[in-house]
Amino acid sequence: MANQTVANFLTLPSLTTLNLSHNEIGDTGAQSLGYALQHNRTLTILYLDSNRISHAGAKSLADALKHNTRLTTLHLWNNQIGNVGAQSFGDALKHNTILTTLDLSANGIGHVGAQSLCDGLQHNTRLTTLQLWHNEIGAVGAQSLGDILKHNTTLTTIDLLSNQIGDVGAQSLGHALQHNAILTTLCITYNQIKDVGAQSLADGLQHNTTLTTINLEGNQIGDVGAQSLGDALQSNTALTTLKLDNNRIGHLGARSLGDGLQGNTILTTLDLSSNKIGDVGGQGLGDGLQHNTGLATLDLWNNQIGDAGAQSLGDALKRNTSLTTLNLSYNEIRNIGARSLGYGLQHNTTLTTLDLDKNRIGDAGARSLGDALQHNRVTRILFFFHSMPSPVSSYLDAHHTKPRWKSNAA
Repeated sequence: MANQTVANFLTLPSLTTLNLSHNEIGDTGAQSLGYALQHNRTLTILYLDSNRISHAGAKSLADALKHNTRLTTLHLWNNQIGNVGAQSFGDALKHNTILTTLDLSANGIGHVGAQSLCDGLQHNTRLTTLQLWHNEIGAVGAQSLGDILKHNTTLTTIDLLSNQIGDVGAQSLGHALQHNAILTTLCITYNQIKDVGAQSLADGLQHNTTLTTINLEGNQIGDVGAQSLGDALQSNTALTTLKLDNNRIGHLGARSLGDGLQGNTILTTLDLSSNKIGDVGGQGLGDGLQHNTGLATLDLWNNQIGDAGAQSLGDALKRNTSLTTLNLSYNEIRNIGARSLGYGLQHNTTLTTLDLDKNRIGDAGARSLGDALQHNRVTRILFFFHSMPSPVSSYLDAHHTKPRWKSNAA
């Protein structure tokens, strides 16, 4: 794309959003855009993802932010700005009072660049969303962000997916949560965080009153870290979404989270998929659900839960009045567990989605589930079965009165 053509876009009098992603405009194109942005008074959103922009082009764009009075959102995902480019944006943040969203993900930014951005944030009073996923800020960069969060009064969302922050970085963020009263969403997935880091984050959650979503997917958190998070749930009054999928949580950690659910009325979504909680962990969560009145979505996909765990969850369904979605796919549930779930559904009036894909449920279990459809008062239930035997499918066809189940085998 010719550089003059790039700049000409900004002469359009009514243009408010411009997406030039994946166009290989390079530094020359970014420099032309930067010059045009200094005088533009209409554009509010600019996408420049995947354009081979390096620190030179980043400097031109950052310089433009010092003068531009309209742009609120800038996306530069998957470029090559590095630490030097991040330094330019850090300097721009000291002067800019308009930008609310900055995405510098996948740009080879290390802890030096992160520190520069934090220096800018010390003076910035507008930015609400900072996306830095797939960079290399490490523990040192996370420490810089943690220090800023103790005093920052505008940032509500931070995404640090895959930045190798580890336990030390998580500890810094956990300490920051004890003082921060603005942040609502923190994504620190795939960051090599273990139990020590999870414990610090849990300590932060016990004092924090604003964070509503924390995503810890793909870390290395085990039972000890999960126990700390379970304890935090008993006192936290803000968190609505806790994602712990693809960690190393076993039955002890699941039991602690179940204990946390008993006293918690705020959490609405808990994702424990792809852990190893087993039957005992399923029982612990079932016990928690019997007393919980807030959780709406529980994801237990791929957790080695068998009939005993399903029985406890079935018992919980008889009493629980808040759960609307339960994912038990890719477990080891057979007929006995399916019967228990069926019995629970006969008394339950809130569940709308039940995923049982990839279990080992046969004809007898399907009959119990089919009977539940006759007695259950919920308006819509989806039953997912993979490679369902034809007798099972026929039975469910004959016994449901509303279009409330779906087979993946169809």
